[in-house]
Amino acid sequence: MLPDLPEFNLAQAFGMLSFVLGILCFYQKDDQHLRIMMVVMNLNHALHFALLGATTACLSALLSVVRTGLSIKTRSRIVAYLFIVITLALGIYLADVWYDLFPILGTCIGTYALYCLSGIKMRLAFLCGAICWLTNNIIVGSIGGTLLEATLLMVNSFTIWRLYRLGKLKMSGSDAS
Repeated sequence: MLPDLPEFNLAQAFGMLSFVLGILCFYQKDDQHLRIMMVVMNLNHALHFALLGATTACLSALLSVVRTGLSIKTRSRIVAYLFIVITLALGIYLADVWYDLFPILGTCIGTYALYCLSGIKMRLAFLCGAICWLTNNIIVGSIGGTLLEATLLMVNSFTIWRLYRLGKLKMSGSDAS
Protein backbone atom coordinates (compact mmCIF):
# COMPACT_ATOMS: atom_id res chain seq x y z
CA MET A 1 0.00 0.00 0.00
CA LEU A 2 1.32 3.44 -0.94
CA PRO A 3 1.66 6.17 1.70
CA ASP A 4 -0.69 9.16 1.47
CA LEU A 5 0.69 11.91 -0.76
CA PRO A 6 0.55 15.52 0.44
CA GLU A 7 -2.47 17.51 -0.73
CA PHE A 8 -1.76 19.72 -3.75
CA ASN A 9 -2.51 23.31 -2.68
CA LEU A 10 -1.06 26.82 -2.89
CA ALA A 11 2.00 25.80 -0.87
CA GLN A 12 2.67 22.91 -3.26
CA ALA A 13 2.16 25.24 -6.26
CA PHE A 14 4.97 27.47 -4.96
CA GLY A 15 7.04 24.32 -4.48
CA MET A 16 6.50 23.42 -8.12
CA LEU A 17 7.60 26.93 -9.13
CA SER A 18 10.76 26.40 -7.05
CA PHE A 19 11.27 23.20 -8.99
CA VAL A 20 11.31 25.11 -12.30
CA LEU A 21 13.45 27.96 -10.93
CA GLY A 22 15.93 25.49 -9.46
CA ILE A 23 16.46 23.74 -12.76
CA LEU A 24 17.10 27.09 -14.44
CA CYS A 25 19.47 27.99 -11.60
CA PHE A 26 21.72 24.96 -11.67
CA TYR A 27 21.80 24.68 -15.43
CA GLN A 28 23.90 27.87 -15.46
CA LYS A 29 27.57 27.40 -16.34
CA ASP A 30 28.38 30.97 -15.26
CA ASP A 31 28.80 31.29 -11.47
CA GLN A 32 27.28 34.82 -11.30
CA HIS A 33 24.20 33.83 -13.31
CA LEU A 34 23.80 30.84 -10.98
CA ARG A 35 23.89 33.17 -7.94
CA ILE A 36 21.27 35.56 -9.40
CA MET A 37 18.90 32.71 -10.24
CA MET A 38 19.50 31.24 -6.77
CA VAL A 39 18.28 34.47 -5.11
CA VAL A 40 14.99 34.26 -7.01
CA MET A 41 14.60 30.54 -6.31
CA ASN A 42 15.26 30.94 -2.58
CA LEU A 43 12.74 33.80 -2.26
CA ASN A 44 10.11 31.53 -3.75
CA HIS A 45 11.31 28.60 -1.64
CA ALA A 46 10.98 30.65 1.57
CA LEU A 47 7.35 31.39 0.75
CA HIS A 48 6.76 27.72 -0.08
CA PHE A 49 8.16 26.53 3.26
CA ALA A 50 6.29 29.26 5.18
CA LEU A 51 3.03 28.03 3.64
CA LEU A 52 3.96 24.45 4.60
CA GLY A 53 4.68 25.55 8.18
CA ALA A 54 8.31 24.36 7.95
CA THR A 55 9.88 27.12 10.06
CA THR A 56 13.54 26.10 9.96
CA ALA A 57 13.39 25.44 6.22
CA CYS A 58 11.77 28.87 5.69
CA LEU A 59 14.46 30.53 7.82
CA SER A 60 17.19 28.67 5.93
CA ALA A 61 15.74 29.78 2.59
CA LEU A 62 15.53 33.42 3.77
CA LEU A 63 19.12 33.34 5.00
CA SER A 64 20.04 31.83 1.63
CA VAL A 65 18.45 34.81 -0.15
CA VAL A 66 20.59 37.28 1.82
CA ARG A 67 23.82 35.30 1.72
CA THR A 68 23.46 34.56 -2.01
CA GLY A 69 22.70 38.19 -2.76
CA LEU A 70 25.80 39.25 -0.86
CA SER A 71 27.88 36.58 -2.60
CA ILE A 72 27.22 38.40 -5.89
CA LYS A 73 29.15 41.40 -4.50
CA THR A 74 31.74 39.79 -2.22
CA ARG A 75 33.52 36.48 -1.77
CA SER A 76 34.70 37.27 1.76
CA ARG A 77 35.29 34.19 3.89
CA ILE A 78 34.47 36.31 6.94
CA VAL A 79 30.98 36.93 5.54
CA ALA A 80 30.65 33.20 4.82
CA TYR A 81 31.63 32.21 8.34
CA LEU A 82 29.32 34.87 9.80
CA PHE A 83 26.37 33.45 7.83
CA ILE A 84 27.27 29.91 8.86
CA VAL A 85 27.32 30.93 12.55
CA ILE A 86 24.00 32.83 12.19
CA THR A 87 22.41 29.88 10.37
CA LEU A 88 23.57 27.40 12.99
CA ALA A 89 22.54 29.60 15.94
CA LEU A 90 19.07 30.52 14.63
CA GLY A 91 18.47 27.09 13.15
CA ILE A 92 19.32 25.21 16.32
CA TYR A 93 17.27 27.69 18.35
CA LEU A 94 14.22 27.21 16.12
CA ALA A 95 14.58 23.47 15.54
CA ASP A 96 11.75 21.48 17.09
CA VAL A 97 12.89 18.02 16.03
CA TRP A 98 16.21 16.48 15.00
CA TYR A 99 15.36 16.44 11.29
CA ASP A 100 14.96 20.25 11.33
CA LEU A 101 18.77 20.19 11.16
CA PHE A 102 18.78 19.03 7.52
CA PRO A 103 17.94 22.44 5.96
CA ILE A 104 20.34 24.11 8.39
CA LEU A 105 23.18 21.84 7.33
CA GLY A 106 22.24 22.23 3.65
CA THR A 107 22.31 26.03 4.04
CA CYS A 108 25.70 25.96 5.78
CA ILE A 109 27.18 23.82 3.00
CA GLY A 110 25.66 26.12 0.37
CA THR A 111 27.06 29.18 2.12
CA TYR A 112 30.56 27.74 2.18
CA ALA A 113 30.22 26.76 -1.48
CA LEU A 114 29.08 30.21 -2.62
CA TYR A 115 31.78 32.15 -0.78
CA CYS A 116 34.75 29.84 -0.68
CA LEU A 117 34.50 27.67 -3.78
CA SER A 118 33.95 28.10 -7.50
CA GLY A 119 33.36 26.05 -10.62
CA ILE A 120 33.25 22.29 -10.16
CA LYS A 121 34.17 22.39 -6.45
CA MET A 122 31.27 24.76 -5.75
CA ARG A 123 28.86 22.50 -7.57
CA LEU A 124 30.15 19.38 -5.78
CA ALA A 125 29.43 21.10 -2.47
CA PHE A 126 25.96 21.98 -3.79
CA LEU A 127 25.43 18.25 -4.41
CA CYS A 128 26.06 17.59 -0.71
CA GLY A 129 23.71 20.42 0.28
CA ALA A 130 21.07 19.08 -2.12
CA ILE A 131 21.12 15.73 -0.32
CA CYS A 132 20.34 17.55 2.96
CA TRP A 133 17.53 19.52 1.34
CA LEU A 134 16.15 16.42 -0.40
CA THR A 135 15.92 14.68 2.96
CA ASN A 136 14.16 17.72 4.48
CA ASN A 137 11.72 18.01 1.58
CA ILE A 138 10.71 14.37 1.78
CA ILE A 139 10.14 14.70 5.53
CA VAL A 140 8.06 17.93 5.35
CA GLY A 141 6.03 16.67 2.37
CA SER A 142 7.22 19.18 -0.23
CA ILE A 143 6.34 17.71 -3.62
CA GLY A 144 8.05 20.44 -5.68
CA GLY A 145 10.99 20.60 -3.28
CA THR A 146 11.54 16.85 -3.49
CA LEU A 147 11.34 16.93 -7.28
CA LEU A 148 13.63 19.98 -7.26
CA GLU A 149 16.41 18.45 -5.22
CA ALA A 150 16.24 15.08 -6.99
CA THR A 151 16.41 16.85 -10.34
CA LEU A 152 19.12 19.24 -9.15
CA LEU A 153 21.26 16.29 -8.19
CA MET A 154 21.05 15.13 -11.80
CA VAL A 155 21.26 18.58 -13.48
CA ASN A 156 24.13 19.69 -11.26
CA SER A 157 25.97 16.43 -11.94
CA PHE A 158 25.49 17.00 -15.68
CA THR A 159 26.78 20.59 -15.37
CA ILE A 160 29.82 19.35 -13.44
CA TRP A 161 30.50 16.88 -16.23
CA ARG A 162 30.10 19.66 -18.84
CA LEU A 163 32.51 21.92 -16.94
CA TYR A 164 34.97 19.06 -16.51
CA ARG A 165 34.80 18.23 -20.19
CA LEU A 166 35.19 21.90 -21.15
CA GLY A 167 38.27 22.11 -18.91
CA LYS A 168 39.73 19.00 -20.54
CA LEU A 169 39.08 20.48 -24.00
CA LYS A 170 40.80 23.74 -23.00
CA MET A 171 43.76 21.84 -21.59
CA SER A 172 44.11 19.68 -24.70
CA GLY A 173 43.74 22.79 -26.90
CA SER A 174 46.52 24.57 -25.02
CA ASP A 175 48.75 21.49 -25.39
CA ALA A 176 48.37 21.73 -29.17
CA SER A 177 49.62 25.37 -29.25
